[in-house]
Amino acid sequence: MLVDALLDANRRSPDTLAVDDGVRSLTYRRLTLLASVLRDVVRRQTQCERIGIMLPASSMFPAALFGVMWSSRVAIPLNYLLNSDELARIVEDAELDLIVTIRQFADLSTKLPARTLFLEDLPLKRGMLFAMFRRLPPAPKVDPHATAVILYTSGTTAEPKGVELTHNNLYSNCVDTIHSLNIDRHHRLLNILPPFHIFGLTAAVLIPIVAGVSVYAIPRFSPVTVVKTVAAKKISIIMVIPSMYAALLRTKSAGPDSFNSIYVAISGGEPLPDSVRSGFQERFGVMLREGYGLTETSPIVSVCSVEAHRAGTVGRPIRNVEVRIVDPVGCDLPAGQDGEILVRSPGVMKGYYKKPDETRRVLDAEGWFTTGDVGHLDKEDYLTITGRAKEMLIIGGENVYPREIETVLESHDGVLQAAVIGIPDESRGEAPVAFVIPQDGSDVTEQDMRNHAKRFLAGFKVPKHVHIREDLPQTPTGKILKRRLHELL
Repeated sequence: MLVDALLDANRRSPDTLAVDDGVRSLTYRRLTLLASVLRDVVRRQTQCERIGIMLPASSMFPAALFGVMWSSRVAIPLNYLLNSDELARIVEDAELDLIVTIRQFADLSTKLPARTLFLEDLPLKRGMLFAMFRRLPPAPKVDPHATAVILYTSGTTAEPKGVELTHNNLYSNCVDTIHSLNIDRHHRLLNILPPFHIFGLTAAVLIPIVAGVSVYAIPRFSPVTVVKTVAAKKISIIMVIPSMYAALLRTKSAGPDSFNSIYVAISGGEPLPDSVRSGFQERFGVMLREGYGLTETSPIVSVCSVEAHRAGTVGRPIRNVEVRIVDPVGCDLPAGQDGEILVRSPGVMKGYYKKPDETRRVLDAEGWFTTGDVGHLDKEDYLTITGRAKEMLIIGGENVYPREIETVLESHDGVLQAAVIGIPDESRGEAPVAFVIPQDGSDVTEQDMRNHAKRFLAGFKVPKHVHIREDLPQTPTGKILKRRLHELL
């Protein structure tokens, strides 16, 4: 299915640019040839069913990914921002014996319990030349429900787990997202997301190939480079995380017309602060539209499209995705009422690798996946995320979701980002504590934040303490690592 999509793109538009990373530019013909060469390399190198890939956003990542899948193996994108001990646990859990990478990551990869294959050491140009004069091998005949990729979750709340995503999971999510956003092959997409994360993998690698879109990849995020690339390449689609939009908003070299080629700008991965949304609209005339998804859902569940947008929500479920909001005993809740979000779709994962008990805890016999997120649907099916069930605080017997407090704090003009956790409290059981990253040039204080919170929140929801910090521990995609915030107290 996925390899077929690449071969179809090659047949339709062989001379169309597939991906350009500033160093290497590949048309769909050349990308297909390179993937076929890497297919043969993998087949010669190992009989292991799973292959590690440690590459940044670049022209080489889709070539390696499709080469692995073309060889009828399972791809394991590896997070090169982890330390060697963390990565070694993943390599051991996935039972890898081969990692495809580049010498940039030599210090890290050679410390791992698997063989390293450096792409620089391979005669790829010669291989592509030979491949031009032979018939391409056919796409493998795979069961649509066979595992295509295993992605290890970021571990923001627990130890990483391997999420098994099938060929049909990923392909269906691509097709349904393309339909919901009206993406066609004339668009140009900017890729600045790490491909070891599901957002980067699906939105910036797989969707473009299924749609036949041209991609411009920036391996290392630089706001100035992004602004220049969007203007020079007339980028029409950008899908990134809120902290990246915030950085672009602070870029002095960006002018009012810097983003006038944008057709749709999607924000995902974490909540979008109102200050960033309104700032982008006022400065660049671009409406940032939120989407929602999880690794376990391949990932896109809902998104605000050009035709259907409601600020403050993460849009409507995309085609073929069902969403339910339930109470603690699993009963459906009416529109507007907060509860836990359940998702059923062709994109819901096969399960957690080698963890059947954990799989059963979140995935029932009818295919409903328990997300652990809290939110509500309105009467027109727009979804709003209000928190995580596991993060819920119980303050004096009242249920309080940190996201509600964070949203209020982020509504202050001087705040860029906020995170709230709970600490033990003798009188109320728990008390909220906030961490705030101020906007550049802002001099907000703890008292400013508490006064602001008091204007919009009940007294028991006002943070007991507010810590003003220049930065906070984050995942590679910019999501705040709340489990590490307790270490800062």
